[in-house]
Amino acid sequence: MDPRIRPAPDLIRVRDGNRGLTQVLRSQRVGKLVHARDAPWPCARIAFHQAYVAVKCGMDIATQYERQSAWRDWRTAYRALPDLKGKKVLDLGCAVGTQSRDLAELGAAVVGVELDPKLLAVARSKNIPRATFLLGDIRDAFPTEPVDGIWSSFVTAYFPDLEPVLRKWRSALKPGGWLALTEVDDMFGHEPLSVRAAQILNAFAKDALIAKRYDFSMGSKLASQMKLAGFQDVKELSLNDQELSFTGPASREILDAWADRFDRMKSLQMTAGEEFEQLRKDFLECLAHPEHRVTARVCFCVGFLPDCAS
Repeated sequence: MDPRIRPAPDLIRVRDGNRGLTQVLRSQRVGKLVHARDAPWPCARIAFHQAYVAVKCGMDIATQYERQSAWRDWRTAYRALPDLKGKKVLDLGCAVGTQSRDLAELGAAVVGVELDPKLLAVARSKNIPRATFLLGDIRDAFPTEPVDGIWSSFVTAYFPDLEPVLRKWRSALKPGGWLALTEVDDMFGHEPLSVRAAQILNAFAKDALIAKRYDFSMGSKLASQMKLAGFQDVKELSLNDQELSFTGPASREILDAWADRFDRMKSLQMTAGEEFEQLRKDFLECLAHPEHRVTARVCFCVGFLPDCAS
């Protein structure tokens, strides 16, 4: 059984007009009530509810990536790129190929590199014209010939010591080539959040950085790291994002996406321990709050190499 579903504690009785007692399953994730179809209590439809919620909660990661991409302001980022027609571009950490497709539609010949075979299979299944996909570690998987540009989105936070990685990527570029990076800064920067939830999340982010697993503040460091790696004319933008950086109450879809994100973060679950369920509840309630506000932002940077190789 999916550990996120607790049938006994979450089954309650409600009176529905003249229909008598009906069964309701409360989804622990966002507090939503899912009603059985007029079934009297007790009811054999428990399994139906459990299966329904399990499917909803267990959306595969590839589908989640596809959904999330629609919430990103990629058009603003693409407008900051040079003309892509006839250019060769690497998409490092291409996941399911959503941005690879966009870059190809803008005229580029795209080579997507992804370490996860399942995500790579999804990207390949799209049969995107002018796009090919390779299985490999993005720290060292490059084509034999230099490319005109490198695109990488929501990957750099996995490299807290980023400058050496960018120097390696730089070696794959032609003189005058460009590098475009997108990353979130202060991902848990949402209010109003309980004091205890903020303490746990801050401790988790600090531990992840010390252990060099992940840098939750990488977005704000992109420009400086690119300059240290030898890129010039670095332009930095903040992108609108309906999921990661928004104000006001979150929609049901956004709440579901964040609940899925918390479920994927096994290291956060280990850090929070017995407080994890309350932590997730507090964070989702923060996102749904009518006065929800945000300090998190999605950062985009593009920089260029000198025309002559240095």
